[in-house]
Amino acid sequence: MCELLAMSANVPTDIVFSFTGLAERGGVTGPHVDGWGITFYEGKGSRTFKDACPSSKSHIAQLIKSYPIKSEIVVSHIRQANRGCVSLENTHPFTRELWGRYWTYAHNGQLSDYETKFSVSRFQSVGDTDSELAFCWIMEQVLFEFGDKAPADMRPVFRFIAGLADEMRALGVFNMILSDGNYLMCYCTNNLSYITRRAPFGEAKLIDTDVVIDFKKETTPDDVVTVIATRPLTNNEQWKILTPGEWTLFSQGELVTV
Repeated sequence: MCELLAMSANVPTDIVFSFTGLAERGGVTGPHVDGWGITFYEGKGSRTFKDACPSSKSHIAQLIKSYPIKSEIVVSHIRQANRGCVSLENTHPFTRELWGRYWTYAHNGQLSDYETKFSVSRFQSVGDTDSELAFCWIMEQVLFEFGDKAPADMRPVFRFIAGLADEMRALGVFNMILSDGNYLMCYCTNNLSYITRRAPFGEAKLIDTDVVIDFKKETTPDDVVTVIATRPLTNNEQWKILTPGEWTLFSQGELVTV
């Protein structure tokens, strides 16, 4: 299985600390050696870095760990291939345009008997993974349900997507991260957790490598940062573990009532 990482914050924030822990799972403390990727949102724009090499050995991953790109929403993924070959086009996150915004998606799990279900026309896969095809199908269903113009209130859209994710879960393991650049959604089948950090901030210690950070020195009292990961990244903080079928929506680091 792959592993997911995402962040929602109320101020531009770097994800160097969390990504450093995740990258170790790509070949050092975990078997996810079949590529990795990360997308940073900056306003309506986004920048994506991908590599088919293991994140623990990737020079591009080293750049991300050493260069603090600040963003309010981040989506990242390290891959252990099961559907599709090891290649750049099969590396998450995947991005599509809808309603004049970039939507970014990453999936952890494996689906079966999905080919006939995922009929798509506008949104086509570039690679050959079940993950990307599922994303295209989700986008197709959202467009069909809500039309060519984004609703004023996006929460019904994400409730609708959660229903689609329930259908996916019937086909196998479907842990998902999805963002339109304003909201960050996560859906759990079996492994997903999150933590929201706010004042008073303290120290955090990574599980996968000997790195400790004092967030009090890196933040202001008004900062709110939520980090989502397949498995908790720190061993001295209280993470919330999602249950099968549970999903959450975040904006500006805060949990959104849906």
